[in-house]
Amino acid sequence: MTPTRDLAGYRVVAVHAHPDDESISTGGALADLARRGADVLVVTCTLGEEGEVIGETYAQLIADEADQLGGYRIGELARALAALGVRGTFLGGAGHYRDSGMAGSAASRNPRAFVNCGEGGVDKLAEILEAERPHLVITYDPNGGYGHPDHIRAHEVAHAAAERTGVPRLVWAARLRSELEGGLPAQAPDGWRLPAPGELDAVDGTETWVELGEETYRAKVEAMRAHATQITIGEAAGPEGLTTYALSNLITQVITRREHYRSGAGAPLRAGGGLLEGIAK
Repeated sequence: MTPTRDLAGYRVVAVHAHPDDESISTGGALADLARRGADVLVVTCTLGEEGEVIGETYAQLIADEADQLGGYRIGELARALAALGVRGTFLGGAGHYRDSGMAGSAASRNPRAFVNCGEGGVDKLAEILEAERPHLVITYDPNGGYGHPDHIRAHEVAHAAAERTGVPRLVWAARLRSELEGGLPAQAPDGWRLPAPGELDAVDGTETWVELGEETYRAKVEAMRAHATQITIGEAAGPEGLTTYALSNLITQVITRREHYRSGAGAPLRAGGGLLEGIAK
């Protein structure tokens, strides 16, 4: 069925730290917005060079070996964005800022690390926002979702650039604990484990959500599947028959049928309302 193009004329920019964040955190909303006619751009701040990889196939690409993971992830990101039906660009160009790694790591002391971008990162994102004139910016909450320094810096840069350029609304992606934990299967797939109570990053309440219809849900699954160095897609399982996945830590998670969002800056979200509701074209 042809989707309603009720969002034609709207422009959306999502600001993410690494390739794969756009698909895991916001893939459903991005695909839904694009299918409904909005022009959606994903700004990725680093190449994810410091990421871990799954299995032996790509093991020698990591930073401590060939240090080629970032270049490989450019291709993964391109395939994921194609699955979502959205555009993409890198902040400052591909490779301008480097993955900072976790807090206190040697990678965070690299002058090119994104956490060290200073006002230059804000300037570069403001240039993009001035050119795009988005009605909506999507990014992380102040904790970056789960505390990664690059996520936190993406939050800071997005807020500063959005305020400078007068973006009407900025929202934070979030995961609702009850849905995330309630959809888990009773047993983990072979080789994986179930999360401990409270182990997954999640919140207990949000302002609104995006329902993922079948086509949008499949688009998100395929976008996540494109990031094969980072994500393993499993089978449908659990009480709700949700698709399972795991990162390199092999902790079982599920792709929920809703993506949740919270008000960050500008016009607040209406409880249960659309991400662009109340914003004039």
